[in-house]
Amino acid sequence: MSWAAFAQSNIKGAVKNSSGEGLVGANVILVGTGRGATSDFQGNFQIRNIPSGSYTLRVTYLGYEAFTREVLIPTNEELEVILEPSSLLTEEFIVYGTRATDKTPTTFSKVDRRDIAKLNLGQDLPILLNFTPSVVSFSDAGAGVGYTGLRIRGSDQTRINVTVNGIPLNDAESHGVFWVNMPDFASSVDNIQIQRGVGSSTNGAATFGASLNIQTDTRQDEAYAEVDNSFGSFNTRRHMVKVGTGLINNRWAFDGRLSRIASVGYIDRASSDLRSYFLSGGYYGEKHVVKVNVFAGAEVTYQAWEGVPENLLATNRTFNPYTYDNQVDDYKQEHYQLIYTGTLGQNWKANAALHYTYGRGFFEQFRPNDRLNRYGLAPVIIGETSISRMDIIRRRWLDNDFYGGVFSLNYLSDDGKLDAIIGGGANRYDGDHFGEIIWMQFAGNTNIRDRYYDNVAVKDDVNLYAKATYEVSNGLFLYGDLQGRWIDYRFDGINNDLRDVTGQVNFAFFNPKFGFTYQTTEGKQWYASYAVANREPVRRDFTDSPIIERAPRHENLQNIEAGYKRQATNFSYNANIYYMKYRDQLVLTGQLNDVGAYIRDNVDDSYRLGIELDGSYRLSEKFSLGGNIAFSRNKIAEFLEYLDDYSVADFRQEVIVHINTDIAFSPNVVGAAIIDYRPVKNFEVSLLKKYVGSQFLDNTQNENRKLNAFWTSDLRFNYAMRPRFVKNMEFTVLINNIFNKLYEPNGYTFSYFIPAEGPAGRELVTENFFYPQAGTNFLAGVKFLF
Repeated sequence: MSWAAFAQSNIKGAVKNSSGEGLVGANVILVGTGRGATSDFQGNFQIRNIPSGSYTLRVTYLGYEAFTREVLIPTNEELEVILEPSSLLTEEFIVYGTRATDKTPTTFSKVDRRDIAKLNLGQDLPILLNFTPSVVSFSDAGAGVGYTGLRIRGSDQTRINVTVNGIPLNDAESHGVFWVNMPDFASSVDNIQIQRGVGSSTNGAATFGASLNIQTDTRQDEAYAEVDNSFGSFNTRRHMVKVGTGLINNRWAFDGRLSRIASVGYIDRASSDLRSYFLSGGYYGEKHVVKVNVFAGAEVTYQAWEGVPENLLATNRTFNPYTYDNQVDDYKQEHYQLIYTGTLGQNWKANAALHYTYGRGFFEQFRPNDRLNRYGLAPVIIGETSISRMDIIRRRWLDNDFYGGVFSLNYLSDDGKLDAIIGGGANRYDGDHFGEIIWMQFAGNTNIRDRYYDNVAVKDDVNLYAKATYEVSNGLFLYGDLQGRWIDYRFDGINNDLRDVTGQVNFAFFNPKFGFTYQTTEGKQWYASYAVANREPVRRDFTDSPIIERAPRHENLQNIEAGYKRQATNFSYNANIYYMKYRDQLVLTGQLNDVGAYIRDNVDDSYRLGIELDGSYRLSEKFSLGGNIAFSRNKIAEFLEYLDDYSVADFRQEVIVHINTDIAFSPNVVGAAIIDYRPVKNFEVSLLKKYVGSQFLDNTQNENRKLNAFWTSDLRFNYAMRPRFVKNMEFTVLINNIFNKLYEPNGYTFSYFIPAEGPAGRELVTENFFYPQAGTNFLAGVKFLF
């Protein structure tokens, strides 16, 4: 490699591994000066405007030994830094057992800490992942802070498996993930692997659309401190402090983060007050790593769950029907993880973790003119007046404990052809659901802490998997993955509709997966796979349907994936097709149970069929382009809609049969594009585009119950500098929705008949509710790294 002539006050060079490959993102500093650089895509670096003198140059890169040497300025020496792998064991194996590799025949993408940091100004993780393939994200409050969610391939959060360091995060009962309970968690994430479709076997609830495999911060070899502050529209503000010791005695490292996020929200009164911390400490030996993570979040979020009625979208998009000053969700959650990973001889690696999560909290509601019999209370008698309805304030509580262990054991043959893993986990969830009346308009026969309902649920979940990749010939890999999962779920007590939900259900699932991958030395790869997943119903499916009389059936998914990948110096792209065939998928139909609650019911036959394209291209030193687009067809063969009919004296439900309709919340087109422009060193301007096709609010494919398609455009500015008093100083400005588009990515609907004049004697009423997202708004932040 040849270099242009050096100016006397500059240092140029390249950072490479022992194979001669450039290492991107290596830290290069002149010790004690505050001057430094980061290696680019080819591993090149340059430090400018250095006064004459003698300096110590230090180069660090995760997983490699630190490099130091003395340099004399001015110099004409061309530096080539070769880094050797670290003798310390890295933490990558913590998530290895539950992740896909480049030889696994499934569809996945990876988001690293640099991608996350560019957008991380206080919004929740689903918003930060909005530009990854087939993702649609949304926010109840309309600005990305508070309650947020995402769908991947049309599958909602309850069908997306999430693990943190291989430990399940999904709520064991609802299968959901409540990101609001983990504010600013993105600041403690090293990388995320997103597998679409069934993917490889993992721990926790079954993957029924995608999985998010999250690895938290890994070891930093040097001591550091980071201060990050951001401010923006809707009085949004984020303050974060992060510190780390670096390696102590070449064996120990400790890290910590403290965060506070607040916002008043785009929707009226949809405020959020969020606090969190993350603590980590570990021992890093040559063959063993023992690490402890403790992280927690506390949130007080004003409820914006009900959405905006369709008739108000044009005149009052920020409408919130709740006006009671403490109509909030108040919840705290603590996570404890003890993790071990190590090498056991020449061919074996092991990983094991113990975990415990403690959650507790409530949501409080003002209920005007509510019926006392809903709470098991007799009418209040005042004089000769019997009062059966009055204003009430209630709290609904959830106290839960989730604990267990996960493990994986990896064998790699001497010739590298066989890579096999045995793993699994055993977890227990213990949840206490209860409700209290904390205020009544007129004193009744109840005390402030009396529980008007109280039930306990215990769920045991055990899984074992064995997966292996074998190279049968040069570049051809066969893959097999077998998982067994056993669930015991028990209820005891009275539900919030005052119905006894005592019962027990058991499931035993077998989830096989197999396929092949073929790779060439030219960076080309073909893959294909077939996978099966089975999933138990969620809590509400059991509590809304009497377990003994009418238990819902489990869901089954068969998934075929096939794709082609191409990796080159300046570009990469992926193309894949998928077919996801469901049996007994559980969907809302409008049907009522025996006490009048709406239930989900199994539909026999439904599917998703699609093609996904994504890639990136480096046009020049200044321009790069990345993007993705997905086209899909998402259908239910036969859907039975149940409509309430209030037009007759004796209430009834009418059944309407729909054939070959779209699955709700499944747009046929989802796309994103990011254009990056770097006009000068350390300054980047990015245009971020997102398109989501129209979506139906239910499974009837009714044009009157639909979310319209939308385009959004965001503009981001990043500038980094290295003043003498800090290692790095970075400014970020994010302008969201620069063209002020009015759009709604989420909503719900219900319909019913009412009496009306005319031959039919009734009229169909449809009520749609939407979650509008903010118009043009901004976030700006400054980050100091010491």
